[in-house]
Amino acid sequence: MSAPENAAPEGAPPAAKPPEKKPPAPSTTGDLLTASDILVGGQYIGWSVREEVRKEGGSGGLVTSVLAGALEKGLVEHVVVLKKTSQYEAVPVLTSDIEDVYASAGSMHMLISNPTKYLRQFQNDAAIALAVKPCDMRGIREQKKRNMIDTDKLFTIGLNCGGTMMPYKIRKVTEEVYGLNPDDVRAEEIEKGKLILETADGAHHAQSIDELEEEDNGRRENCRYCIIKIATNADLACGNWGVMPDYAGKGTFVEVMTEKGAEFLRNAIDGGYAEVKAASEPAAEARGKVNGVMLKMSAKTKEEIFVPMKSQTIEDFKKELENCVRCGACRTVCPPCACGAEAKCTAFNDPADSYDISLFHMIRFLHLMDSCVGCGQCSDVCPADIPLARLYRKFANPIQDELNYVTGMDDRTPPFFEVKLEEVH
Repeated sequence: MSAPENAAPEGAPPAAKPPEKKPPAPSTTGDLLTASDILVGGQYIGWSVREEVRKEGGSGGLVTSVLAGALEKGLVEHVVVLKKTSQYEAVPVLTSDIEDVYASAGSMHMLISNPTKYLRQFQNDAAIALAVKPCDMRGIREQKKRNMIDTDKLFTIGLNCGGTMMPYKIRKVTEEVYGLNPDDVRAEEIEKGKLILETADGAHHAQSIDELEEEDNGRRENCRYCIIKIATNADLACGNWGVMPDYAGKGTFVEVMTEKGAEFLRNAIDGGYAEVKAASEPAAEARGKVNGVMLKMSAKTKEEIFVPMKSQTIEDFKKELENCVRCGACRTVCPPCACGAEAKCTAFNDPADSYDISLFHMIRFLHLMDSCVGCGQCSDVCPADIPLARLYRKFANPIQDELNYVTGMDDRTPPFFEVKLEEVH
């Protein structure tokens, strides 16, 4: 399944060739910083010192350079990169070859990956670095709570995400709505209510995102109501939101979220992989405004899609699930799911039920109320086209809202993991 890896644009630099080892834009945000200037909580604008990485990478190639520096200087043993097969497709690859990291520079605009389940196969045997969307990182943190992933051995760069799109759909929309050749598209961005596609010639083509989504031609449904757009749950939170005009497409806004994030950014500066300047106050404000607009769009969609369940019965949900073919794909891809072959959701079968899957989904509705991260991958893989993510969120939304608990955004124990017995007097 594929969709944009993140909504931050991966624009090409201007036609003029940028000078080697210098930012391809005027120096307007202050002096270059040294490694010792980097602090947890700091906000910066950075870019790669390598011309080819700035050219191929998104927003100045900072993410690629930080990953390359971490690998080459031994902070990690491997990096997870997306190996491109086309502009719309890629596969995750674990590599210790720095050239693979540089070759991965640039956005895979139409890709959905599942790093949570991918990382579990390595049994915490090595230090690994990777870039993640907010929902990816939420899944990783949930696996940590279940003792399946050791985040002490992970270094994560979080990427802004305004939403993802399925490749077959965006290719069709590119051809039929935009009148463009899909293979000519090099970047995409949601800005000021429009979905903007940038083609290889540098031209920008825009359509109203609301109008596209009214015809189901936009982002995946779960992305439209997602409440986390900036990956502040990762070690570094990166993207183009907040990059001022002089650095547009040529620099990355980066916020240092953890001491580990500070260490890796310092390493990139000390090793000569990246250059960094302090982000200006207007830049930080602009980033906040973009995030605010995206969250307002999400709140509106959430209100439209989800209505109170008071009038719905168990029979209504059974009807939604009657076409289930019992393949188990939804459980397989679910980022927080950590159960093995023996699990509550597969332990019961009621012969009175007229549909194949019996109590499986009903138990999962309850099991995921405080665990679902809203990634939507269950819906993506369902061969029967059951809107599973919407159904799971019908149960998860009210509970997570009531308990003020956002799954995967911190290391708190999920509320239903704790047994709280009332005292009897």
